[in-house]
Amino acid sequence: MDGPPRQVLEAWGLGDARAELISTGLINRTFLVARDGVRRVLQRLHPVFEPEVNLDIDAVTAHLEARGLVTPRPVPTLVGTLWLDAEDGTWRILSYVEGRTVETVSGPEMAREAGALLARFHRALADLEHAFAFSRPGAHDTPKHLGHLADVLAREREHRMFDVVAPVAEDILAHGRELPEIGALPRRIVHGDPKITNVLFDDDLARAVALVDLDTLAHGTFAVELGDALRSWCNPGGEEALDASVRIDLFEAAVRGWAEAAGDLPTRDEISSIAPGVETIALELAARFCADALEERYFAWSPDRFASRAEHNLTRARSQLALATSVRVARGALASCVDAAFGR
Repeated sequence: MDGPPRQVLEAWGLGDARAELISTGLINRTFLVARDGVRRVLQRLHPVFEPEVNLDIDAVTAHLEARGLVTPRPVPTLVGTLWLDAEDGTWRILSYVEGRTVETVSGPEMAREAGALLARFHRALADLEHAFAFSRPGAHDTPKHLGHLADVLAREREHRMFDVVAPVAEDILAHGRELPEIGALPRRIVHGDPKITNVLFDDDLARAVALVDLDTLAHGTFAVELGDALRSWCNPGGEEALDASVRIDLFEAAVRGWAEAAGDLPTRDEISSIAPGVETIALELAARFCADALEERYFAWSPDRFASRAEHNLTRARSQLALATSVRVARGALASCVDAAFGR
């Protein structure tokens, strides 16, 4: 499909609008739609997301906007619905937020800005009571993802790439048996996928202005939320670098930015979970990528750079395993950064 179906554009009265495919993103198919100088973001949802996720986005972004945060908002169709069910899937439009995305964090100041924005997001939602219409139970259940990888490894022995994927899977599973334990933590409304490409910056890349890609909004823990953020922000190599590692200066800056803006929001246990959360989420993502290298059904891939989804996801799995290993080596240094950021 080169562009969105005409019926989709017409549902929002945009039949003559220009639609440009946006290449970033691993899940949803996204277009930038422009007409009369107004830009909007048109997306076809991945089947993993039910249409009701748009009800959650509408409620949460209304609260964020009321608290003074910049945020994309759902744009209703001409008949007032938040999405359109078409033959090829569910479509929706979001308002366009001006800003720039980056693939990697360039330095400590950018990391600190990202941390501060995420904390403002968390503080703005701290008083929101919302029952989510759509949820993904177990989305960050690390033992479940490791167990799934073990199951896939047992049943996909005939896969053409099994012999090269299996050693990586075994290393991931072995690391999983050594993960630090994270105890019970408060459940809070979180973004759910705060990787650096979901942080919008101003034109000068001097200030983080908004979080985007809100399908993963959910009740979760700060261990998972910050773990996912920091494993993305503090690895300059990105999700495909085979020598991925955590940069301590970026980690320190990001945590300090979050701590300063979060104030007294986090509990002591939540603070203590930050560093272990990074290792856990990096390894969890390695397990998910590795399983998809054999199942070849979930994550998007780049045909211009890889021969198949399997090759692409194996590279991602190796990268995230390298990152998790780097974090394991740096456990003490990362914990010290957290203590310093919170004055402990």
